[in-house]
Amino acid sequence: MTRRLAQVAKKVGVSEATVSRVLNGKPGVSDATRQSVLTALDVLGYERPTQLRGERARLVGLVLPELQNPIFPAFAEVIGGALAQQGLTPVLCTQTKGGVSEADYVELLLQQQVSGVVFAGGLFAQADAPHAHYRQLAERNIPVVLINAPIAGLDFPCVSCDDAVAVEQAWRHLASLGHERIGLILGPADHIPSRRKMEAAGAASRAAGRELDEEFVERSMFSLEGGQAAASRLLGRGVTGIVCASDPLALGAIRAARRRGLKVPSDVSVVGFDDSAFMNCTEPPLSTVRQPIEAMGRAAVELLCAQIQGAQTHPGELLFEPELVVRGSTAQPPAGRPTA
Repeated sequence: MTRRLAQVAKKVGVSEATVSRVLNGKPGVSDATRQSVLTALDVLGYERPTQLRGERARLVGLVLPELQNPIFPAFAEVIGGALAQQGLTPVLCTQTKGGVSEADYVELLLQQQVSGVVFAGGLFAQADAPHAHYRQLAERNIPVVLINAPIAGLDFPCVSCDDAVAVEQAWRHLASLGHERIGLILGPADHIPSRRKMEAAGAASRAAGRELDEEFVERSMFSLEGGQAAASRLLGRGVTGIVCASDPLALGAIRAARRRGLKVPSDVSVVGFDDSAFMNCTEPPLSTVRQPIEAMGRAAVELLCAQIQGAQTHPGELLFEPELVVRGSTAQPPAGRPTA
């Protein structure tokens, strides 16, 4: 007990007597200090005293599929900061190949008695992936917010960038420059945001008076290497413009063009999605569709906090408007080269 008092006191920067007053529920301690002591108990791995366990609502799981794509650290920064402003501590759970699975992380978070979980990408976005661990959270009434895809049959609030608007903006941009042979690089077939992008591309193509040619659609894992392989196949079919479902895919497409001796944008135009970090520093700077990360992350935390505080209303899916950012990777198709 004495060792626990000393560790918590050191962590918070208060006296052991103050920690003792908090643990025994005695007055004379500010709310801010009291909360800091309770959070320190959680962080150090100590069980709260029985009478205080009902307040063990300070930890929030933040589950990300990876950190290599800069968009996920960007979400983590916004969400982590917004949680901290609410007195909540994020527990970052990042999947790695061959490492802890998403279901394992959920089990660990439940053991930590977290007050809620935010999923920013993951298995929930794949229709054919296992979803049992999400149902486990629902059965235990754990507040959950999803980012960028809902789960059919589970009434979790969801915050999404409008995929249809994103593709429409990118497609119109390339079409306005004169491109007619426009390729599309998406994620796997069961990836919900990619399905939405596919539907939007079909609508955009029909609006231009033609059906979307399946030959101009490639699917890939979300990586630079995947984008390079997919783009190489599209370039072999004569596309002059490529719309990509992520910025790493777009960077892979630019690399594929260069490997074929083509220049971006004079021979091939490329549009990304996300506007993640440093896309304005690439060569050429990447034209991309920007997700409103700040607004989406803060909305996710607001929805989570509303659930934690007992609100019963679920808004369904909130769609946020993306913004086309035109830089140096798009231009008119090459003169003399067939565009249709």
